[in-house]
Amino acid sequence: MSRSSAGVSSFRARVARGLIPGLLATLLLAGCATTPPPPPPPPPAVTPDAPTAGVLSDWRGVITAADRDRYQRLDAAWTLALQQARRQPGSGSLASLGELIDPDAARPSVTPPVGTYRCRTVKLGSQGGDEGLGYVVYGWFACRIEQTAAGLKFSKLTGSQRPSGLLFPENDRHMIFLGSMALASEPAARSYGQRPDRDMVAVVERIGERRWRLAIPWPANESNLDLIELVPAPPTSARR
Repeated sequence: MSRSSAGVSSFRARVARGLIPGLLATLLLAGCATTPPPPPPPPPAVTPDAPTAGVLSDWRGVITAADRDRYQRLDAAWTLALQQARRQPGSGSLASLGELIDPDAARPSVTPPVGTYRCRTVKLGSQGGDEGLGYVVYGWFACRIEQTAAGLKFSKLTGSQRPSGLLFPENDRHMIFLGSMALASEPAARSYGQRPDRDMVAVVERIGERRWRLAIPWPANESNLDLIELVPAPPTSARR
């Protein structure tokens, strides 16, 4: 090899050694450009807000099996109770009750306002068949609708039978009452579900401008359908 050829080879080797680091850096940068960045960390888990005061869970998750059966047979209770009430003798004036005993009387905007009410119970039909009274219309007593931490609550305050429980929203024409019964001189009724023999279910409906009812199918005693009528009490109304 000539001296000139050797010089050229040496120059090429030096150039190659100088280009290699730059070429490697370029390749590394290119690799980094084509590799997608790591995915972002997952967002923190969102815990549903705790229910606010006055908001109730769905009544279907609360109702007992026995009361679910009563509720599902509400239409049958209406039919039998009205047949007996119209066929058999009773106590009080059935004709004066008007829309209270009309199964289809429900109106929109069902939710009753908080406050004190006058209430009376009407028992329709007889669990004793044709031998019993077809209906009984009771006098007026004191009731209350109040807003509690658990939701809207209905309580009958006076009388020998005093139901109390929560009103669950259902739709614009119906609410569902799940409650328990206190008798005679007993203290206020226990919470729903604690005494199956005292538990009760009712459909709450607005049936007039300032008039509501609770329709209680297949009560524990006496009748086949109980109706509790509610009207706002005068401001000076005293408890009976």
